[in-house]
Amino acid sequence: MKILCVSDEIDPFIYNPAVKQMFGDVGAVLCAGDLPMDYIDFIVSTLNKPTYFVFGNHNLSEYKYYSNELSSASLADQNSMEAQASRAHGAVYLGFKCAAAEVTIEDPKTKKKRPLLIAGAPGSIDYNHGQCQFTEGQMRWKLFCMAPRLLWNKIRYGTYLDIFLTHAAPRGIHDKDDPCHKGFECFNGFLKKYSPKFMVHGHIHLYNQNEERVGEYYNTTVVNAFSHHVIEI
Repeated sequence: MKILCVSDEIDPFIYNPAVKQMFGDVGAVLCAGDLPMDYIDFIVSTLNKPTYFVFGNHNLSEYKYYSNELSSASLADQNSMEAQASRAHGAVYLGFKCAAAEVTIEDPKTKKKRPLLIAGAPGSIDYNHGQCQFTEGQMRWKLFCMAPRLLWNKIRYGTYLDIFLTHAAPRGIHDKDDPCHKGFECFNGFLKKYSPKFMVHGHIHLYNQNEERVGEYYNTTVVNAFSHHVIEI
């Protein structure tokens, strides 16, 4: 199954009337952050494929509808926010959540059909205390809180996870040394422990063809989804 991965910019190859002809054979779409929700809306309505997304550290105008900021709003504002969030642009938000996707794959061990298993982690490293930014400790705790669901996946499906969808990169893989673009060290431990087939991230812009887009870490293929990239699982 092919999966279209997008992040960080509106790609003219995607945002055009011919996108269904070019990418109509994909089974799902993963959005790795820093994308306007209207762009995700276009992808959902045009391709009509199961779509999953996380927020990055930009394009956060609707972040409050999906994050715990909702709980601090007044009751009237909460009702309004919940109504807007319920539309969800037709995409599923994976903010520190695990999902059994609406598409199935054949398990390589059992040869049986099962759902594609995806988990998501939004945001970037905390560099100026902005929205959807996390310290290393905060991100480590949020990943730890997903452990019960990942264990349930292992019990029910025989594997923890197929795809880990994030905005930031792991530390030392595709990331940079400036304060904004450092990767999370806890992502490395997550990959080592749960061994997803793919990790799909954004945040790191690719400006020339010599920059690495796809790398390996233990048993995981790490993919930079900048602009767009297609993976096959």
